[in-house]
Amino acid sequence: MKLFEILNKQLKKEPNFVTDNGDLKKWVVLSKAQSFDEELIGLLLDDPDLRDKFFVKVKNSLIFNQNLFLQFLEQKSYLNDSYTQYKNKVGLTIDGKYLKQRNEVALVWPFKDCILEGGQSREEDKREEIFFNEILAQDEITQLLEPKVLTNAKRIDKDGEKPLDQFNRNEKGTITDNLIIKGNNLLALHTLKEEFAGKVKLIYIDPPYNTKGDANTFLYNNTFNHSTWLSFMKNRLDVSRTLMRNDGVIAIAIDDEEYAHLKVLCDDVFGRDNFMGSLVVQIKPSGRTTDAYFATCHEYVLFYSKTQGKPEMNFFPLSEEQKSKYKEGEGDASYKWRDFLRTGGYSTPEERPNSYYPVFYNPKTKEISLENKGNDFVEILPLDSTGKKRVWRKTPISFQKHVDSNEIQVSKRDDGSYKVQLIDRIKDGVRPKTMWVDSKYDASSHGTKPLKKLFDGEKVFSFPKSLYAVKDVLSLFTENGGDDIVLDFFGGSGTTGHAVLELNREDEGSRSFILCEQLSYAKEVTAKRIEKVIDDNEQESFIYFELKKYNQKFIELIEEAKDTQTLLQIWEQMKVRSFLNYNVDIKKQEESLEDFKALSLSEQKQHFCEILDKNQLYVNLSSLDDTDFACTAEEKAFTKDFYQIRK
Repeated sequence: MKLFEILNKQLKKEPNFVTDNGDLKKWVVLSKAQSFDEELIGLLLDDPDLRDKFFVKVKNSLIFNQNLFLQFLEQKSYLNDSYTQYKNKVGLTIDGKYLKQRNEVALVWPFKDCILEGGQSREEDKREEIFFNEILAQDEITQLLEPKVLTNAKRIDKDGEKPLDQFNRNEKGTITDNLIIKGNNLLALHTLKEEFAGKVKLIYIDPPYNTKGDANTFLYNNTFNHSTWLSFMKNRLDVSRTLMRNDGVIAIAIDDEEYAHLKVLCDDVFGRDNFMGSLVVQIKPSGRTTDAYFATCHEYVLFYSKTQGKPEMNFFPLSEEQKSKYKEGEGDASYKWRDFLRTGGYSTPEERPNSYYPVFYNPKTKEISLENKGNDFVEILPLDSTGKKRVWRKTPISFQKHVDSNEIQVSKRDDGSYKVQLIDRIKDGVRPKTMWVDSKYDASSHGTKPLKKLFDGEKVFSFPKSLYAVKDVLSLFTENGGDDIVLDFFGGSGTTGHAVLELNREDEGSRSFILCEQLSYAKEVTAKRIEKVIDDNEQESFIYFELKKYNQKFIELIEEAKDTQTLLQIWEQMKVRSFLNYNVDIKKQEESLEDFKALSLSEQKQHFCEILDKNQLYVNLSSLDDTDFACTAEEKAFTKDFYQIRK
């Protein structure tokens, strides 16, 4: 008997693996295998042929060969049912494995946030920065995602920097201060998880777009490829979901290069049923004339909720033109009257029999009824101007509700006939459309120009988002009085923080923001922008702090090195002060220095970055009192206050 027949027979002994038609749920088996399910492994061990095939004997123990089993399941000869073929066809894979099967973490430095400091246009000078990234296998990750020690904390308000005494917290103990965090955003998110898990109302991010371009201009292309980008995003979206409130929303700006793949990835992370919709947002009315085929003038924003149906969405305020179509009612109510006669759609009694009925009206008493209460009542049928039978907009039950609420009026036309009208009450606003093409969404006018104005005409950042586009997203999903937390872990130039402050001023709101940024401009651009925005408001402030670096310091030194001699000097420091990978042989490294010198500068930098232990990029909270890391009294006090460590 063929092995797959033996496997089928054995697996069908478990009812949960079998459909109502008696077929094997192969996709369920695949999922169970990926999670080392005890029930599945037990079934495999019970059969000698399967035990010999999929288990390895080590001393006196049998070890499940998961990779071999998964490879066997994924063979076309075995996975030949239509559902699994469909999953294989549409699934996102990296190197032949589905994202769910891959547990690695994508670390990207130094340009992990925005491609080449926020985006590099073809008009800018060519740059020589080296873009490194690294994929870590799960068994290489031991302390990487632990919470980190915090350092260089400062409270900044209109008067500048001040020593930080403590965080402000609400009655539930949650930090209410605005925060800007400098450090790798993946590690910053896992640090924030300790304090903000389940508390963030809105996440707005503008991640690296992975946009194709001239290799001489976009130097990241060969190292930040499609598969790395998917891992990079998945790592961060997974922890994002943990940070969101049950009624939380995530909004992700993206262009068409990765839009489709990001949509499938988000379906996997957040659930396809939690997809709320996507926007098309104008970024440049004239389009990019350098594009090969179409002049691109738009980007997208994808929206997902944490819980289906939970988020409530605000509407956009009515324009003056929209308001003018209404007339004032009594008190604060505003409304307009519209015909109760249906003018389109299902228009005949045969098509809508429940909406074809007479209405009775007493011109003397103004009483409206569905019953003929005497000779003083006039019968009104739904007829159009030609006398053709039509239907009412509502069924009799709905009509009666409007009558009871005084929302129906009858008036006499010039020709002596009567018309029935319904109050159409004014709403607080209008539902936003999926295409935003107003000039205020033009990033060149409302992204770059406001930023240059704040920095006295200096161009400090390429391609910042439109301030108004971000504000409008915030206005849809946050409340002015709810202490809503807004997170942007691709902080860039600080547009999201700026938008939060402006929106709070407009509606006297109490939202707070958290921005994460790794690059050097975290303080010189991101924090400085927010400081300039709060200049005129005595009530506003934010706290700036950093993840305490360890090996990350060496990575930054390596990236900045201009020649081999400088790198060798850094190597001397690394031997004494850094944490190297466990498998690095310093003696052999020393013996091979001449070979090292023969490498290109880029390859030399990459090598030194690779041999550093990534688990020690920053100082872990568990090492707060370890003398090897020399945490100061101020760092200890601030870190303990953040994590609410009382001892």
